[in-house]
Amino acid sequence: MDAIDRLPVLSFLWPSMLWLLALVLLLAVGYVWLDKRRRRTAIAYPALKTIGPAQTSGAGWRRHVPPVLALLGLTSLVVAIARPQAIMTLPSRIETVILVIDLSGSMRAQDVKPSRIRAAQQAAKVLVDAQPSRVSTGVVAMAGTAALAQAPSRHKDEVATAIDKLQPQGGTALGNGLLIALTALLPQLNNDAARMLSDDDDAIPVRKPKPAANGAAGGSGSNAGPPPEAAQPGSYAAGAIVLFSDGESNAGPAALQAAQLAAENGVRIYTVGVGTTDGVVLKVDGLSSRVKLDEQALKQVADATSGQYFRLEDASKLTQVYEALHARLSLGKRDQIEVTAFFAALGAILATIAGMLSLWWFGRVL
Repeated sequence: MDAIDRLPVLSFLWPSMLWLLALVLLLAVGYVWLDKRRRRTAIAYPALKTIGPAQTSGAGWRRHVPPVLALLGLTSLVVAIARPQAIMTLPSRIETVILVIDLSGSMRAQDVKPSRIRAAQQAAKVLVDAQPSRVSTGVVAMAGTAALAQAPSRHKDEVATAIDKLQPQGGTALGNGLLIALTALLPQLNNDAARMLSDDDDAIPVRKPKPAANGAAGGSGSNAGPPPEAAQPGSYAAGAIVLFSDGESNAGPAALQAAQLAAENGVRIYTVGVGTTDGVVLKVDGLSSRVKLDEQALKQVADATSGQYFRLEDASKLTQVYEALHARLSLGKRDQIEVTAFFAALGAILATIAGMLSLWWFGRVL
C-alpha cells in the first residue's frame, strides 16, 4: 500500500482533450477487423500468400508488434495533448541546515554508546560531511540556555570543529534551542523569538509571515492592518532544522510553541531521538535519577512542522538514521508539475520504434 501511495497522481489541465482516446480505440478496432479480413482472404485465396503485402500473414506475432507500438505511441501523444500534471517529490533546493544539539545533563547517559551526547555529535558530523558543498550548516548548542555555536558556513571542517567542542551542561531548554535555530535561519523572526523567550506566558507572536515567491518567509513589514497569512507547514524550501535530543526539557518556552512558530513560517524540523525509552539511572553530584527518551515531545515537534522523527538508540543504527535523514533533506516536498514533455517524448519514441521495426521486418513503414 505504501508503494502505491508513492506513485505519482495524474491530473490534466485540458481533460476535455482525452476524448481523442476514443479515436485511438477506433483505430485499434479497425486494425483487428482488417487483420481478421486478411486472414479470411488468405484462407479463401491461398495463392495470394506469396504475393505482395499478404506475405506478412506468415510473419506470426511480429506483424502485430509495430501496429501495437504505434497505437501506444498515439495514446501517449493524446495524453500529452491533455497536458498532464503529476504530484511528485522533487530534489531539494535546500541551502541552509541548522543543527541543534542537546547538551543537557541527561545526555551524559550511556544507554547509547559511548554516550548520548557523543552519539549525537557523531551523527551530526556524518550528516554535515554528506551535505553538498552549496549547503551551509550552522550549529546551536542547547542546555539550560541556547546559543549559536557556529554560524551557517559551507566550510565543513569549521562546523565539525564546533561540534567537537560541545560539552554537556546543566538544564534543558528545547524551545530556546529551536528559537535560536529559527532566527539563525530566518533573522527577520528575531522579534517574535524574543517575545517567546520572555517570561510572559502570554507572549505569542503576533505576526504570521507569508512566504515570498522564492520560498523564503516574508519580512517584518508594518504592524498596520491585519497580519499576513501564515505559510503552509513545510513550504520553506531553502532551509531546515535538525534537532538531536533525548526530548526532556525543564526550562524556557515549550518546544511545541517554538515548533508552531516554525510551522507558521514553513520551516521543517527533523528530530532525532537519542537514547532508549527504558532509560538508565544517571548519577550526577551524588544524586540519582532515571533519564528516558521522551519520544512523544520530539514527534510532536516534527509533526507540527511537516518534518519527521528518527530514533538513534544504539551506535549500530547510526548509518540507518543518517541515510534516512539525509534522504529527507535531499528531497524536497511533493509538488505538482506538468509532465506533458514526458508523454510527448514517449509517444514519439514508440512511433519511431514501430516504424523502424516494420521497415526492418517487412520492408515498409507500417
